[in-house]
Order: sequence, then C-alpha cells, then structure tokens
Amino acid sequence: MKIRPTGGSFGAEMSGVDMRCLEPSARQALGDALSEYRVLVVRDQDLSPAEQVEFSRLLGPLYRMPYIQPLEANADVIAVLKEADEQNVSTFGSWWHADFSYLEAPPVFSILHARELPPRGGDTLFADLISAYEGLTCGMRKLLEPLRVLHSGHVYGTRLESDGGRDRMRSVVVSTGHEEADVERAHPLVRVHVPTGRKALFANPTYTTRFENMSVAESQPLLNFLYQHFARPEFGLRQIWRPGDVLIWDNRAVVHLAVNDYDGYRRLLHRTTVGSERPYACIN
Repeated sequence: MKIRPTGGSFGAEMSGVDMRCLEPSARQALGDALSEYRVLVVRDQDLSPAEQVEFSRLLGPLYRMPYIQPLEANADVIAVLKEADEQNVSTFGSWWHADFSYLEAPPVFSILHARELPPRGGDTLFADLISAYEGLTCGMRKLLEPLRVLHSGHVYGTRLESDGGRDRMRSVVVSTGHEEADVERAHPLVRVHVPTGRKALFANPTYTTRFENMSVAESQPLLNFLYQHFARPEFGLRQIWRPGDVLIWDNRAVVHLAVNDYDGYRRLLHRTTVGSERPYACIN
C-alpha cells in the first residue's frame, strides 16, 4: 500500500489495496490519510454497489441523501449519470458546494466510484477550505470567526432557480417543490475540522444565502470575496478520473464541483454518503 500526496495543501492517492478486503492496518491508514489530506483517491477498484456500501460502512453510518432518487436495487447508492444525448444541460453538482450543507447535521464523507467515463473531461474540482481560511489575513480571520451564515436547500424547494435558461439533466432524478427545503439554517462561517482541530470556512454559493441578521444584498459582497478567495489555484485540486477510481472527500473541509465539459459522452459514477455532524465554531 502506498499513499502519495497529490496537491499543494491537500489531496492524496492511495494504491496497492483492494477495498473489498481491507486489513485493519489498511483501514487505519486510510482513515489517517482522510484526516490529513481531506480528499483521497484509491486507484484500480472494481466494486459492485453492494461492495461499495460495505466499504462505506467502514467510515461510519450510511447517510441517505434527501431529494435524490437512488438505485432501484440499492437505496444507499445514487447513480451520478449523464447520458451521451444530454447536451447543453445543467449537470448534477456543477456549482461549488459542500454536500447538503443546509441540513442541521450535514454529511461527513462522500464517496464516488467511477463506473463509466468519457474519453476526456468530466473532472471534479476541489477547494481546500482549511488552507483558504489560513490564507486570509489576521484581520479578516478575526472579522469572520464570530459570524454565522444561513444555508438553504432552495434548489430542492418551491423557489427553484433556473440555470441561465438551461434544461436540467434527466438522468439524476431530483425531487423539488419541498417547503422544508426553503428553510434557512444557521451555521458558523468558520467551523472546526474535528479530526485535526484546524479551522475551515463553511460557506458555498449553492446553499449559502446570507449572513445571519443581514440581508442578501448586505451579505453578497463579502460572500463573493470568500468564494473568489477559496477558488484560487493554490487552494485547488483537480480529480482527473481514471476507470476504477474511488474518490473520498471530507465535506467538513472542502467544497467541490463537477466540470460539465463532456457533451456527447456517457459518464456514470456510483455515490455513497457517510456520517453526519453538526458544525460548531471554535470558542476562544
């Protein structure tokens, strides 16, 4: 088993393991690597949906995502699919986000297994919110730490926004029109990454709506600054998919987006989700 760092501040590649039969020492090494690197890709795997579920359970209790239709044969697995004939459409996850950050206790780990890939494109981008926080000036960190931001699942709610007039992909069935998804929920803007004790930003343009006790208009300039800040190349990582990749990331410390640049080709990933944790702020 080998673990090789792949990014400047985060991200690693693990090779030489079979995720269907991990020894205790390999499980410990994988968990330690996730804590340290936040994004981990394990190469050359061939997992059935049931085997992916069994591996995912090693990281914690499975989490079934709301509003997204799972596989008919396995309710713990979602097919992240775009068909070749789905062109000029909005794809699933193509904006910066941390998965379901608007929930009271958002999920901890997300796991994607590459089943069918286009010949090029379809990469997944990550931004490291720990390094992005640490890259701010002392004055900005002091300003941000007491603040709370509101998150909402409005994309599944009654006020669904269009993506510049584009149709939405049909292959991932998303349920909308839910009143409870419109509710805004407050989380600390700067949260503690529990495994390391380091601080991380916790805001994203998909689900974050505004600062607590502020209007959208008042909040937007500072939020836009943070989004532009964490998207800087030095805080980024690009997953260039290979067949058999299993990609695991920590939603407490990174945001991600799916690059929609492979029209005319089929792309299928199987997804499982693990754990939940209520974000909390550091008390100085």
